[in-house]
Amino acid sequence: MIGANVIDMNRIIVITGGSRGIGAATARLAAAQGDAVVISYLRRRDAAEALVRDITRAGGTALALAADVGIEADVERLFRDVDSAFGRLSALVNNAGMLEAQSRVEDMSAARLGRIFATNVIGSMLCAREAVRRMSRRHGGAGGAIVNVSSAASRLGSPDEYVDYAASKGAIDTFTIGLAKEVAADGIRVNAVRPGVIRTDIHAAGGEPDRVNRVKSSVPLQRGGEPDEVARAILWLLSDDASYTTGALLDVSGGR
Repeated sequence: MIGANVIDMNRIIVITGGSRGIGAATARLAAAQGDAVVISYLRRRDAAEALVRDITRAGGTALALAADVGIEADVERLFRDVDSAFGRLSALVNNAGMLEAQSRVEDMSAARLGRIFATNVIGSMLCAREAVRRMSRRHGGAGGAIVNVSSAASRLGSPDEYVDYAASKGAIDTFTIGLAKEVAADGIRVNAVRPGVIRTDIHAAGGEPDRVNRVKSSVPLQRGGEPDEVARAILWLLSDDASYTTGALLDVSGGR
């Protein structure tokens, strides 16, 4: 059990992979508008706890919980802990994702593919499953919203770099459309954002920290995007302003 008292907030939002980048930006903006945010992290406990401190110092409510979204038991524990701390769930942002070093397909191992799909696809589906079980009117919930963080790579394919990552995000697009239709009558809206070239440290994981500057000339807006720009799109999709929007794939890609 994490906490004893149920906290009455505007909304309770779980943001996976929320310790940095787009997830952290979303957590900050959500907390600033009065939502309680739960951020999951895999390894960056320091970053997650620093983010929680920043939010609470500003008068917000936040909680950081460790979880590997690719492991079913971790996901189940994550959502049980959210239940214990807050008593209800309003929304989920499936943001946790990974890529590996730039590679052509003929050089990719099965182990690499397994890691990519375990986190990016299976993890998102497991988290959505747990969210639906709590939010669905079919299960006694009050409804809610899910936003999956996909990628413009799902349209572009990322040849010579991350075809596996792009394929995993293509799966997220399909999952978003299917789940949206499945749970619409249960009071849950499901949408996705597809960020383009965004200034986060995920590029360093691929072996090219300065990738944004290399490719920005291919973006019609001629620049990389910022995490806050994606976060604002996510929060719009979670909001009542998007009450008639479900199954949408919203590109936040500078026109690329």
